[in-house]
Order: sequence, then structure tokens, then C-alpha cells
Amino acid sequence: MSAQSPELVSSATPNDISIAHSPDSDDAFMFYGLATSKVRVPGYRFTHTLCDIETLNRRAREEAPFDVTAISFHAYPYLQGAYKLMGCGGSVGEGYGPMIVSHHKLEPEELNRVRVAVPGTLTTAYLVLKIFNPAIATEVVPFDRIIPEILSGNFEAGLIIHEGQLTYSTSGLCNVVDLGVWWREATGLVLPLGGNAIRRSLGDEVHRIVSTALRDSIRYALENREQALEYAMQFARDLDPATASHFVSMYVNERTLDYGPDGREAIRRLLALGHERGIVPIAPSIDFVD
Repeated sequence: MSAQSPELVSSATPNDISIAHSPDSDDAFMFYGLATSKVRVPGYRFTHTLCDIETLNRRAREEAPFDVTAISFHAYPYLQGAYKLMGCGGSVGEGYGPMIVSHHKLEPEELNRVRVAVPGTLTTAYLVLKIFNPAIATEVVPFDRIIPEILSGNFEAGLIIHEGQLTYSTSGLCNVVDLGVWWREATGLVLPLGGNAIRRSLGDEVHRIVSTALRDSIRYALENREQALEYAMQFARDLDPATASHFVSMYVNERTLDYGPDGREAIRRLLALGHERGIVPIAPSIDFVD
């Protein structure tokens, strides 16, 4: 099936749109259509930069170098002056999400006495951890080093994201708290983790065109799953195909095409609660591009 390209007036000079996202299998799956030119937009050219999510959060906050960038929702209030949130392309936990794991059995109340490795203070995982228990002591460790650091004994516990949510038990680690489960029990809502933001200065027409292109890319991957998974496997960090497929299914699905009213409410609730608790110092003002 060929993707439906947005109807545009052709331009002799391509409009270059810079896109940044993480080198993860779910993002690779999502952007498969655009990255491989299965989805094309007449008059537009898309360039892709791959970088870990915490670096993208900080670059968007400090430099705003990309037209479209993947971000953690926690980071959005810091860059809301320069970016709007896109209505598609988000990763949402449907009763699952980042997890606190340890090398031996810990009760959640015991976390107050240990140091927890976290993947970055602008990640949504960190925000939810601090909403869960603001007294937990943390130290930033690159996300792909957290499990090795626990295993080496440098930390008793760590906050894991990405594929680690599926593989931690194979390293002999124990689940202390699944923050996606906790969030749903506490709020009744899904847990919005990350999305895509687009530069405000591009204007409404470009916002519409680029949003349509991204939605087409997601839809193309979902409708051509086998080919998209084969492409995404190069970013799967040694996952076997079945586990990679499971991980992609968790975070690229119909809700990635559109958050839905409850998904948007969850984003607002998460950031409002973070602001109320003093974790997010800037009052969130959320604008969506549809």
C-alpha cells in the first residue's frame, strides 16, 4: 500500500525540515515511512538526526536547533515558547511505563534509603518518580548504563526506560514499582511519556503539512508492519525480533496516530501536577497541532 501524501503546491526549492528523534526501535518504526521515502511530500525534504532523548530535551531547551524534535513531556514547559506539541507521534503507556528495579527485593517504602540511578532530570520517567515520591535521592546515569551500574553494585536501584522495561528480569533484577501501573491506579489515566514538538515559527500551514506527513509515516509503518520492523531492528539494541516487536507494539499503535481526548487530558494532568508539586517551575501552557 502506498502512503497518501498531503496535497501541496509544488515548489522549485524544497522546504528542508529537520527532524530529531531517538535511536530506538519504536521511533525508528514510527519514522520509517519518512526516513525511507515511502512517504513523500512534494516540495519538502526531511533530514533526520538521531540522539538520545535526554540530549534532545536539553538541546530543544537551550538551542531549539530542530524544526521537529522528539521530547519527553516533562521537558515541554521549558520549551513551550518555541515549540507546539504535535497531535501525533507520542509514546503512551497503557498501564505500563518506566520502572524502578533493583538487584534484590525492595519494598517501595525502602527507596527512601537508597540512591536511584535515573536517565535524566528532564525525562518524564524522572517527573513521575518525583511525583510518586519526592524524597527519593537520584543520580543521573545514561539510560543504557543503568542496568549495568546496578549489576556492578554502584546503585541499589535504577529507573529504567526503553527496552529495559522488557529485559531487566533476564539480568536477575527485581521490579520495585512500575510507574505506569502506579499512575493508572492513582489517576485512572494512561501515562504519556514522550511526543514530538514542532517549531512555532514555521507557521500553521507548515504545521499542518508536517503533521500530516508524520501521521502518514506512522500509518504506513502500522500497515506495513513486517518491513517497518525489519528496518527498526537495526535500532533494537540486540533485542530478539519477538521482543522488539512487543516493544514497538507497546509504544507505536493507534494512540500514536492520535492521543485521543483522554491522552491529551493525561498530558495536561501530568504537567499540571508536576507544577503543583514544585517539580516543574514553569506553568505549562499546552498547544497542540492537529
